[in-house]
Amino acid sequence: MNTPTSKEHIAAIAKDIPSNVRLIAVSKQVPASSIRLAYEAGLRDFGENRISEAIAKQAELEDLHDITWHFIGHLQSNKAKKALQHFRWIHSVDSLKLAQRLNQLAQQLDLKPLVCLQVKILPDPNKSGWDVTQLMTDLSELHLCNNLQIQGLMTIPPLELNTIETKKVFIDTKKIAGKINDSCFANLQIKHLSMGMSRDYKIAIDAGSTMVRLGSILFGNRPM
Repeated sequence: MNTPTSKEHIAAIAKDIPSNVRLIAVSKQVPASSIRLAYEAGLRDFGENRISEAIAKQAELEDLHDITWHFIGHLQSNKAKKALQHFRWIHSVDSLKLAQRLNQLAQQLDLKPLVCLQVKILPDPNKSGWDVTQLMTDLSELHLCNNLQIQGLMTIPPLELNTIETKKVFIDTKKIAGKINDSCFANLQIKHLSMGMSRDYKIAIDAGSTMVRLGSILFGNRPM
């Protein structure tokens, strides 16, 4: 794995992000020392996709009290409790069944997690998430998940798309957010769009993203 160029490099990338867009540093497969470097560069939001890896790093960084941890990977139901206990945000709520499980656990734990619903604008066998039709159908049930603060939509375009096609995915995601907000379900007011990674974050920002998830551009390439 490549190491970060420098604290200055990380700070320069962060400075390039508009102030109304939240930069989430994707720190999977990155050691705690590199997260600390990014913290020193001013970053406060970090995204992980493996529960056990994240818990170990959180223990090493427990002196950094103002970090906000975001879970961004595929979440299995049997890991849902730990995800709630160790992450303020869960971006990858990809089914009604998972949402309902998280809601039940959140009630038991007396938590109000911030979540994003993962949506697939285009078919992609490599990604989880609702298709648009099913998501709109499930709104009436999602509305009943009162222990979840459903704050946003998360999407990942298929890798093979060109720039124009990628931007359309992001624009369509924003349109879906608008339709959800117009649905008059009080518990479903989409304020955030979690979309854009190292390869396409500028396109996502142009399309209305409020959260970008950057990994390799900050920390270097990691093993596949």
